[in-house]
Amino acid sequence: MWNVLRSATVELSKPMLKSKSFLCLDFGAGTLKAAEFELNENDSLVLKQFGIKSLGLEGSQETRREAVLLKALQELLATGGFRAKHANICAPGFHVFSKFVKLPAVDTSKVTQIIQYEATQNVPFPLAEVVWDYQIVGAAPSGELEVLLVAIKSDVVEGIFRSAEGNNLKLQIVDVSPAAMCNAFRFNYGDLDGCTMLLDIGAKTSNLLLFEKGKFYSRSISIGANAITQDFVAEAKMPWPKAEQIKVTEGFVSLGGAYEEPENPHQAAISKIARQVMTRLHIQVNQTIQFYRGQQGGSAPVRLFLAGGASIMPYTSQFFAEKLNVPVEYFNPFRNVTIDPAINVEELAKVAHAYGEVVGLGLRNAAQCPVELNLVPKSIRQKQQFDAKKPYFIATIFSLVLVVFAYAFFYSSMAGVKRSALEELNTQYQPLNEKATQLQAEEAKIEKSKNDVEKLTGWLRDRFYWVDVLTNIRQILSEAETKHRQPGVEVGVWIETLGTVTPEGTATAPAEESSSSSGSSDGLDFYRRNPELAKRYGLVPRGAEGSSSTESTTTTTTTSSATNSVDVINVKLRAVNLKAHSPGANSALAFRVENEFKAATNIFDPDGTKLSGQLEDVADNAETFTFGMQLKLKNALKL
Repeated sequence: MWNVLRSATVELSKPMLKSKSFLCLDFGAGTLKAAEFELNENDSLVLKQFGIKSLGLEGSQETRREAVLLKALQELLATGGFRAKHANICAPGFHVFSKFVKLPAVDTSKVTQIIQYEATQNVPFPLAEVVWDYQIVGAAPSGELEVLLVAIKSDVVEGIFRSAEGNNLKLQIVDVSPAAMCNAFRFNYGDLDGCTMLLDIGAKTSNLLLFEKGKFYSRSISIGANAITQDFVAEAKMPWPKAEQIKVTEGFVSLGGAYEEPENPHQAAISKIARQVMTRLHIQVNQTIQFYRGQQGGSAPVRLFLAGGASIMPYTSQFFAEKLNVPVEYFNPFRNVTIDPAINVEELAKVAHAYGEVVGLGLRNAAQCPVELNLVPKSIRQKQQFDAKKPYFIATIFSLVLVVFAYAFFYSSMAGVKRSALEELNTQYQPLNEKATQLQAEEAKIEKSKNDVEKLTGWLRDRFYWVDVLTNIRQILSEAETKHRQPGVEVGVWIETLGTVTPEGTATAPAEESSSSSGSSDGLDFYRRNPELAKRYGLVPRGAEGSSSTESTTTTTTTSSATNSVDVINVKLRAVNLKAHSPGANSALAFRVENEFKAATNIFDPDGTKLSGQLEDVADNAETFTFGMQLKLKNALKL
């Protein structure tokens, strides 16, 4: 049965982290189960110790339970080799009220208020007398929220805390059986498809959990293994301890129908009683399945896992396989848990079926779990917080006292030392302060000189920018001639007139057509209006005062008084007439020139560079034709 446990055992091949171990305790109705865990370097659970202690009939009796738990816990901790002092605890199922409720689709800010109302309506005790918690476990397609509501009486939890504190344990979490079993099952069997049923058969109660598509549903059934012992005691007229022992050592679930009864009368009686109790349990399981499918919108279970102390009674699995007509296997809570090599795996296999809640408790320290409930009362939580802060309060008070005494003792001597040190520092500070003032003045001069140099460098760079632009225009026209040239066809393009447009958009049309003579009236007019600009860019025509220019191309520019810069040049180009060779040759040449200018992205902006005006329509025998270009400079030209 437990070969799966042996195969799942993993040897520890890596050193353990130096972190504190912790205990997980399941305070069941019939047994007390304990396990000590540590987290390895991957934050995975590692089982270090385990132990189990029977509580007998007194464990399920309210008047005797706390004393029995205290004694059993003392014996278990003393003999089991447990050393951890922090513990997570699972409250017994027969003490816990749990119910699934559906909430209407409301704003998230109102969920807590509605759950508070539902708790008032559903918890069978006054809320002032219980500790309660809830978990939203899913949402229906209609938007309704599915909530698990749990509650336990405060005096029960306080009794658990007294038992723990009586053994010097510090409790961190008080969980409930359905939630712990859910977390353990999801951790070990989260990859299963379809609807899976988990039946945990305890001493006084049994928990039925159904898992499907990331959600789960649970119900506590008030039928457990103690019912078998109780009926057997009534029939055989023997003490409870002896009847319990016979049940454990000789009992089995009768197969039903025609079969030969055992010769042992006790064995024959207890097998029939066990079948009767299991039949009552099966009826409740069937009712739960029908409710789950009808009210919760679930599917029929395709498999069953058995867990709990009574689940290993012989033929229990065969009974439920026959009744439910689904495959049945035993739940292995250690399937994905690392087992320390020092643990006796054979002994662990004998009780592993009862450790689902214990593993679920351990997972609360290892990772975020699907269901995280905590039923620690507010009064105990406040006490824990105060106890945790108490050492810091004491240390703070002690430190304050020491500081006062130390300050008073060293004040006079330290004051003299500080005065001497201050005088010495002042003596050293004065000359350093004077030098700092001088350095600041020199740094200011350097910064000013640096700015002047940058300004002059900019002026020099701008001085040659116009020359660079004109040089690039001439190169582009030359490349256009070369690319457009064909055998027997001479291609020539040159500048006839040139003008500029300011960044503000004030256009200056190219100068009127002029002859190639050196005495252009437009050039003289531009020089007379802008003599400094013309001299700066070498645009002084012949005939002007002091002119020595030999350029034959007339250049016209206009600047903005606001920015003193231009960013658009209007050029009128003249080219050799090619219509004698092809009717569309002149247009093709104009577009060729346009594309060449657009391609010179280092100087011109392609978006603003284009043909302008109309292509001059000339006769086939004309020698030349003209067309206009608007050239958008990539960087504005400062004048």
